[in-house]
Amino acid sequence: MKPRPRPSLPRRLLSGLIGLVVLGLLVFVNRPVVAFGSEALHDFTINRQSYKEKYGHWARLPVPAGFRVNAIHAALLSTGKVLIVAGSGNNRDNFEAGTFRSVLYDPARDTFSEVPTPTDVFCAGHTFLPNGNLLIAGGTKSYEVLAKNITHAAGVMKLKNESPAGGPRVFAKGTRLTGPDGQGYLTRTDVTLPAATTMKHGGAVMTHAGEVEVWVDAAVEGDAPVVDHPAQYAVDGLQGLDRRNIYGVSDKITREKQEYGGDKTSYEFDPRTERYVRTGDMVKSRWYPTLAELPNGDVLAVSGLDEFGRMLPGDNERYVKDQRRWVDAPKLKRVFPTYPALHLMRDGRLFFSGSNAGYGSDTVGRTPGLWDVRQNRFEVVPGLRDPRMTETSSSVLLPPAQDQRVMIFGGGEVGESAVSTRRTAIADLDEAAPAYRPGPDLPQPARYLSTVLLPDDTVLTTGGSSGYRGGEYRGRTRSDLFNVQIYRPAGNRFSTAAESTIGRNYHSEALLLPDGRVITMGSDPLYDPAGKDPGTFEQRVEVYSPPYLFKGRRPVVGAAPASAQRGTTVDVATPDAGRVRAARLLRPSAVTHVTDVDQRSVALDVTPSAGGVALSIPKDRGLVPSGYYMLFLVDDKGVPSTGRWIRVR
Repeated sequence: MKPRPRPSLPRRLLSGLIGLVVLGLLVFVNRPVVAFGSEALHDFTINRQSYKEKYGHWARLPVPAGFRVNAIHAALLSTGKVLIVAGSGNNRDNFEAGTFRSVLYDPARDTFSEVPTPTDVFCAGHTFLPNGNLLIAGGTKSYEVLAKNITHAAGVMKLKNESPAGGPRVFAKGTRLTGPDGQGYLTRTDVTLPAATTMKHGGAVMTHAGEVEVWVDAAVEGDAPVVDHPAQYAVDGLQGLDRRNIYGVSDKITREKQEYGGDKTSYEFDPRTERYVRTGDMVKSRWYPTLAELPNGDVLAVSGLDEFGRMLPGDNERYVKDQRRWVDAPKLKRVFPTYPALHLMRDGRLFFSGSNAGYGSDTVGRTPGLWDVRQNRFEVVPGLRDPRMTETSSSVLLPPAQDQRVMIFGGGEVGESAVSTRRTAIADLDEAAPAYRPGPDLPQPARYLSTVLLPDDTVLTTGGSSGYRGGEYRGRTRSDLFNVQIYRPAGNRFSTAAESTIGRNYHSEALLLPDGRVITMGSDPLYDPAGKDPGTFEQRVEVYSPPYLFKGRRPVVGAAPASAQRGTTVDVATPDAGRVRAARLLRPSAVTHVTDVDQRSVALDVTPSAGGVALSIPKDRGLVPSGYYMLFLVDDKGVPSTGRWIRVR
C-alpha cells in the first residue's frame, strides 16, 4: 500500500486547535469532579494514620447554637471543664442591654452549659488561686465612642470640696456645671463628693480638699462647648459657702475619641459551684489588666485603663487571698502597657517578657526585664531583636520550668500597624546577666499567635495573623495564618504540624485539655474576607490532636494522691512503670489576648516504686506555685498519659 500523505501544516494546526478546545471543554465540564477529587485526596491524606503520627489532626467541635459565644477569655478549671467568658463580647448592643455571657464546656462529655454572669467581665484580668478558684477582676464600665459619633463635647471633671463640714455630698446624674463662658455641662453618673480633711503639719493645720472625678457632657451639641485648657466650673444650685467651697475643674472638654472605661468589680469563679462569687472591689478600675500570682498565693494587678479610659500611671495593687480584698501597693510603682506578660520565676521575681496587648506609651514601660517585687527593682534584660514589635506577641516559660527560660514569639509594631515580625527569642534567666538570644524564625510574620505547652516538653504555636486583626498585609486583604508549628526546645527548632482550618487573630484563645488535645476558639477580625465590610466574630471551635496521640498505647495513671506538698515524694500507681521516662505537672491555662501567665510545665524526678513510680515535687514556691496541676506520665516514645488532677499545697 502506498503511504498516506501527511496532512498539511495548516490542517495539523487546525486539528491541534480543535483538540485543545475539546480538552478545555472537558476540563470545564468536569471542573466540579476535579475539585471534588482534590478535596477528597486532601481529606484522605490528612486522615491517614501515617500523616497523623507525623503532623497531628484537626477536628471541628460541634457547638450547639445556644452556646455559641464570642470567646474573649478561656480557662481550664480543676474540674476539667473549660470556662469560656464573653461578657458583652465586644458588642455594644449586648453591653447596653446588660447581656453578659459565660459558657462551660465539658470535654469529657462534650456538653455545654450556661453560667450566670453578673457584670461585664469583657477584657478583665484573671489568674488561678491556690484553692483552684479563678480570680477575675476588672472589665468594662463603658464602651469606646469614636470621634465621628460624638455630638456633644465631653471630658473628665474633677469635683472638689474645700470644706470639712457637712460630710459627703451626693450629686445626681445630670447635675449641671457652668464654665466661665456660660457653657453648661451635665454629669454622666451619680457621684459622692467627700468632705475636706484637716490634719496638722508641724504647728499648722492643713486642709486637703475632698475630690471625685466624673464624666461630663456638654449641654448643647457642636464645637462651641469645646475647651482645650484647664478651667474652673461652678456647680449649679449651691447656696451660701458651698458656692465657694465646692466647684469643678477640668483640663479639657473635647469631641475626641473616648476610650473603653475600666471596671473595678472582682470575683472568684468557683469550679465546684460553677458560679461567680463577689469579692471586694479593686482599688482602681481596670480594663486590660494582668493579674500575676505571687509566691505566697496573693495576686498582683498591674496596668489597665481606668474608668475614664486613661492609662493607669504605674498604680498597681495586691489581692489578699485570705481576706478576699484588694489593697493598694504604692511601693510597687511600675508602668507597663496593657496585658503585660509577667512570668513568675523560681526566685519570686516576675519577668516581663515584653509581650503586651497594646494600650500605653510607645516608649515607656515596654522594655523586658526582671522585676523584684520585694524591693521594687527592675533589671533590664537586653538583646531582643525587633524590640518595637512586642505588641500582640506571645511568650511562655519554656518546658521544663526548671530551665528558667522564657521565649517570645512574633508580634507587631505599636498601634494599628500592618508591620509584624517572624522573630522569636529566648532569655535564659538563670544566667548571671540574662539577655535575649535569637531563636528560630517563624515561617511567616505573626501577631496574636497562640502558644501552648504540651506534656512532651514541646510548644504548639497556632493561629495568628500577619496584619492588624487579620487585616491587610503586603497586598492581601486578609492575613490569617493557618500554618501550625511545634517548637522543640531540646533541638531549638520548629517542626511542621497539620494546618488549622479556621483563622484566629484578635480575641482568640488556645489551651491544653486534660486528654492532651488543644482547644482553639475565638477571633475578632477587623474586616470580612473581602476586606471591605466589618468582620464577624468567629464562634466556631476547633480541637487539635498532637502527633503523640497517634503513636500507640498511652501510659495509664492509676491510684494517685489528690494533693501533695512541695518538697515531698508521692507514689503513683501505673502498670506502665517500665516505660515511663518522665513526669510533668502542667498548670492549667487562663488566657486572653494571647496573654497566659499561668501555664507552666514542671519536671518531676521519677524513680521506680512498688506498683508504680515515685515522683519528687520541687520545693521552690516560685517554681511550683500552690494550686491545681495536671499530672502527666510520659513514656519512652514521648506519649503522655491522660492528665490526673493533683493539688500542690
